[in-house]
Amino acid sequence: MVQYLVPGIGHRKPTIELAKRLVRSDDRLSITVIIIPSINNVADDSTYIASLSTTSQDRLRYETISIKDQPTTIDPTQPTQVYIENQKPKVRDIVLRIVNDPTRRLAGFVVDMFCFSMIDVANEFEVPIYMFYASNATFLGITLHIQLMHDEKKYDVSELEDLVSELEFPCLTRPYPVKLLPYLFTSKQWLPLFLAQARKFRKIKGILVNTVAELEPHALKMFNNGGGDLPQVYPIGPVLHLEDGFVDENQSEIIRWLDEQPANSVVFLCFGSMGGFNEEQTKEIAVALERSGYRFLWSLRRASTNIMTEPPGDFTNLEEVLPEGFLDRTSDIGKVIGWAPQVAVLAKPAVGGFVTHCGWNSILESLWFGVPMVAWPLYSEQKVNAFEMVEELGLAVEIRKYLKGELLAGEMETVTAEEIERAMKRVMEEDSDVRDRVKEMAEKCHVALMEGGSSHVALQKFMQDVKEYIAC
Repeated sequence: MVQYLVPGIGHRKPTIELAKRLVRSDDRLSITVIIIPSINNVADDSTYIASLSTTSQDRLRYETISIKDQPTTIDPTQPTQVYIENQKPKVRDIVLRIVNDPTRRLAGFVVDMFCFSMIDVANEFEVPIYMFYASNATFLGITLHIQLMHDEKKYDVSELEDLVSELEFPCLTRPYPVKLLPYLFTSKQWLPLFLAQARKFRKIKGILVNTVAELEPHALKMFNNGGGDLPQVYPIGPVLHLEDGFVDENQSEIIRWLDEQPANSVVFLCFGSMGGFNEEQTKEIAVALERSGYRFLWSLRRASTNIMTEPPGDFTNLEEVLPEGFLDRTSDIGKVIGWAPQVAVLAKPAVGGFVTHCGWNSILESLWFGVPMVAWPLYSEQKVNAFEMVEELGLAVEIRKYLKGELLAGEMETVTAEEIERAMKRVMEEDSDVRDRVKEMAEKCHVALMEGGSSHVALQKFMQDVKEYIAC
């Protein structure tokens, strides 16, 4: 099989984990992962790709598209889908080499959710096309329903806020507030791309979704009962990268410090590879942490002026952006750090709450380790993720009911210290009902991956479907 690995660490790691899981599921299967480098050739991205290239083996191989001859006029602000579209000729050449190998038979393609343009390449080889959807079934359902609204009912979702306050989606049990629609759907630049993406989704054979049947039963019913042109869905999650890799001395010190703290006593604040804050918001977080009195581990990054062209960075002088004396007054109970080894931190018993941007990987990691969340969505589909975790499932508490703005649009409203402190207290309380529900879901996620579990069965079903094509 051929898989595509697109830019963005949040997509790369689960895609690789899926490839490993597929190879382990059948010793006759081999996978070639075609790696599409980042537009900006980000250092972390390049390091990760280099590490993969050294681990190629007979049944799991990596082919990286060269960027040496990329046009010098690439616009780093262009959507990922446009950049990937331009890689089609190179992808086609790699696949041709695989097809021409007499020792191998092409069984199908697994494309990323942002690689829908590669479906055209896959069609040329007349084999089944599947998609790995690294987000959740709810956002997938909303995307498909919005496309249906647009194409059949001529609704322009980007203009709905002035007409209605809520929308009904078949993948949700509750009405969804229009004011919480992600910028991806309300932007005139992004909406056409997502509509085109959804139309392509309907034409593929099946979708491997990084979710668990027990986590999103209602959302998955949309696909089980939807009929029509909705593809087969395989809930095979959680697909997690649980190895953070190399841990330097500073990170080792963080882990040692956590080992010294009481169980469920530390609030962990971490906001993903693109999450950062300006000085005003940084001060509000600091005030909330100090007032609460909780132990804390805070991964603090400086906001980027444009996350499409530049990731967030570290503040050069923390004392200039934090309240005067904050670091000294909290030195016994907290640590302010830059990048955090998130999986290693969440795995520690000391961590009792997680303030998160609600990236889907982060949510799954938090659920896997049974850590209740404070939902603070910052960009992409994260407002949908937060709504599902808070309103639908009760596995998190919101930082604010209706949070305006997001980083893709370049602006976010400031959340006050009072709001942050109140949300942290709700998850850190010993008798928190959110904590109890998260612990129950953690157990269900672990069972799902065991032999006979729902995700294990779904993966077997997918492999059986692949084998049936080969047998034809």
